Amino acid sequence: MRKQETKEKNLIGKKSVISDKDILSGLMNDKGTSLFLGKYALNEVLVVMRKRNFLAEAQKRHLWPLDFTLDSSEFPLQKLRIYYGSQKPENLIVDLKIREGRFQIKNKLGLGFLRPEYDFLILEWLTLQNPLLNFDQKRTPLPGQEHPGLSLGKKVLDIFVYLARLTRKDGLLASPAYFHNALLFSRCFHFINPAKEAEVQAIRKSFPHVSFKELAWVVHLNCLRWQGNKVYEWEAEEEVYALDKSLKKYFDSSQYKDKMKESEKNHHFTIDWECYKKKIVNSEK
Repeated sequence: MRKQETKEKNLIGKKSVISDKDILSGLMNDKGTSLFLGKYALNEVLVVMRKRNFLAEAQKRHLWPLDFTLDSSEFPLQKLRIYYGSQKPENLIVDLKIREGRFQIKNKLGLGFLRPEYDFLILEWLTLQNPLLNFDQKRTPLPGQEHPGLSLGKKVLDIFVYLARLTRKDGLLASPAYFHNALLFSRCFHFINPAKEAEVQAIRKSFPHVSFKELAWVVHLNCLRWQGNKVYEWEAEEEVYALDKSLKKYFDSSQYKDKMKESEKNHHFTIDWECYKKKIVNSEK
């Protein structure tokens, strides 16, 4: 496939010219690299974003006008970036890496209703940030953050779920690069591996009086201890937002929940506060 990057400059100004009747019309079956997910023109994607109130929320935050790039040089993996004003790194609002793909569930816990594999909308990477805001002593970052977030996680998830239903996927699949992302996703995602689900939940339950942000840094700085003072290091695994009935049944099954409970018994975590105090100071320099 020929390398190609499509760039649409200033598609959204102060007033959208796209009407409701344009929404996802005239879809192309061709796997062209200028189409999002090989199906949708960028103006059709913008209609969905408007219908789901993402554009209105961007305006409220004075992130207007918007500028977009769609890089399909590694198709089926695509990189969609949204900028405030112009396509400069310091103006980045959304950085998305996404693709369609199939995934096999290896350990089925003896549940015969599960299929050999499932079709997912796969989120390889997602950054949401407000480039107009900066961190200070009162507003401190989570690991990996360069600017404060948009506080639009629910609306963005709603867009992905809509796209997954539209393309008849079995769900969304992500492999969180950071522990805190996995914990945030756990509100509506579940790890395919029940032991990993138990691991993440056990960490949070072990420290009810430690703030979410502080715990995120404890894990990121390798100051969490388990299995007899062994350094805990975050390892990403697949999390799923299930749309398929058999997947929902899998996560609700007594076998999945029993495996979680069994795994939780083996998790004993402690925090090395000396490690944390030393490393957090260095990270802030």
